[in-house]
This record gives sequence, structure tokens and C-alpha cells, in this order.
Amino acid sequence: MKLSELAILTGGTIETGNGDTEIMGAAGLDIAGPQDVTFIANPKYTPQIAATNAGAIFVAKEAQINREDIAVVRTDDAYVAYTMALRAFHPDPPVTSGIHPSAVIGENSKVADDAQIGANVVIGDSCEIESGVRLFPNVTVYDGVSIGKGTVLHSGVSIRENCQIGAKCIIHNNTTIGSDGFGFARTPEKKWLKIPQVGHVVIEDDVEIGSNSSIDCPSVGESRIKTGTRIDNLVQIGHSCSIGEDSLICAQTGLAGSSEIGDRVILAGQVGIAGHLKVGDDASITAKSATSHDVDEGAVVSGIPAFENRDWLRSTAAFRRIGEYAKIIRKLEKRVSELEEELKK
Repeated sequence: MKLSELAILTGGTIETGNGDTEIMGAAGLDIAGPQDVTFIANPKYTPQIAATNAGAIFVAKEAQINREDIAVVRTDDAYVAYTMALRAFHPDPPVTSGIHPSAVIGENSKVADDAQIGANVVIGDSCEIESGVRLFPNVTVYDGVSIGKGTVLHSGVSIRENCQIGAKCIIHNNTTIGSDGFGFARTPEKKWLKIPQVGHVVIEDDVEIGSNSSIDCPSVGESRIKTGTRIDNLVQIGHSCSIGEDSLICAQTGLAGSSEIGDRVILAGQVGIAGHLKVGDDASITAKSATSHDVDEGAVVSGIPAFENRDWLRSTAAFRRIGEYAKIIRKLEKRVSELEEELKK
């Protein structure tokens, strides 16, 4: 691809360099070669620009580059431009339509002619598999499931009964959608009585879910993941939860039942959300934090229990000096005691 074509594709402007230069790939600063485009987004990597062998580089409009031998492409967001380039050089492989002889398809199920159904896939009764769907080997689809156009389910994924998966979703290996919610009632004899989990999960369009994650169905009604949300590996989403559009849920995060997550929310790694709580639109919860109350729209919170991030930073700074404060208090106590003794004389 010519550099000029790449600039048009990514919405960039060539500042220096020849637009006819052939660019064959995209790579990081440290491994890029003369026919690769790279990028700089984080200032801490600026020293690597001097050593990179890249033929071209995406930079933000305000960035300064001191290499005359590298073609410079100015963009609004260098990382986004690089991602677009990487996607252009590594497009999704085409769907190989057909049903493997070892696949099992239940009664009254509809599978589009151009769907790709891999080895040992099991599709239950009354399912609908739409155009361009790819089910890799050993995917299990229970009865009554619908899967929208262009969705990809990788090996080992299980979709439980009556769940709905939208179009252009990606679900990675060994994730389970629609497993029983963790619902039990305690009897007078203090035994746990399982509550039937007869609801279902709805995954809207353009959702990506990492490997080994679980999204539980509720006892009634639905758990819903809305359009554009990205969920990492090893995430647990409890029964009756809802997650808004374009949210980002990072690894090892856990949502207790009936949590309500707004649009464009970011939950960093190992965040815990207590049940029946609401996290407002555009809020962020930093890594290893846990909620004990609702989180307002646009808030950034940290800690256990989580509170306003700036206050948390000040608190952690003070926490590191607790040993020093203890010594000061002991000295003050001793001095007060001495003064009291002097006053008694």
C-alpha cells in the first residue's frame, strides 16, 4: 500500500516523505522495519524514535519529530491511525462456508448457507444461525439460541438456552454465555434451595468478549450487554446485570447480581461491583477498587470502598507516612505527660 493511500485511509496528512513509498506492514517502534509504519502516542517512548528503523510514523499534530529520514504522517490520534493501519494489513480471513461432517444440528434449526460450522460443533433445536457466522470447532449452542450476522464464536464457547447474540460479535475461547445465575434461597433448616434460572442473556451488536469469561442468566428476565462494549478475559457478570454501550470491562472484574453499568464506563482490572448498584455514564473505576454505593456519572473513583480518585491519592500518600505519624504522636504524648507533671509541682 502506498503511503499516500495509507494517509487517506487513516485520515492523516503526510508532512515529510514520499507519498509513493510502499508500506507493507505496521509495527511498534522497536521492531518496525523500513517498509513498516509505526506510531508514537506515549511521550515516554519518544527516545525510541532515534533508534527506530521504521519507514513512516504516525504522530499527533503537536508532536515533534527529529528524524528527517522517516516519513511523518500527522493525525488527530496516532494510536487510532496505527490501529487502522494494522487492521488494513491484517484483515479478517474470509468465511469458509459449509458444515463440517462431524457437526450436529438439532431439529428446526436454521443455518445460513454461507455460515461456517466447524468440527464437533453442536447446535441445539430451534436455533437460528445467520449469514456469515463462524463457529469454530467444539462450540456448543443450546436450544433456542439466535446468532446474528458475521458473529464469530471461537473454540470451546458455550451459548446456553434461549440466549441472543447480535451481529458482528466476537466471543473468545471457553467463554460461557447464559450459565445459571448464582441464586439460592435459604430454608428454615438453613439449607440452600436453588432458584430456577429461567431468564436469558442478550448480547447486542459489535460486542467482543474475551476468553474464560462468564455472563449469567437471571431467574427471570434478562442480562444485557449493549452495543459496542468490550469485555476482557476472566470477567464474571452476574445475573440480571446490564452494561451500557461502548463500555470497557477489564480482566478479573466481577459484577454481582443486578448491577447496572452505564454507557462508556471503564472498569479496570480486578474491579468489584456490589449487587444492585448503579455506575453512571462515563464513570471510571481504577484497578483493584470495589464499590459499596452508586457511582455518579463521569466520576473517577478508587479504593475499597471506592471514593473520589484525587482524595484516594491523597489518602494513600498519607497512609505511607503512618509509621512516621505514630512516632510523632508518641513524642507528643510523652511531652504532654511531662508538661502535666511540671504543672502539678
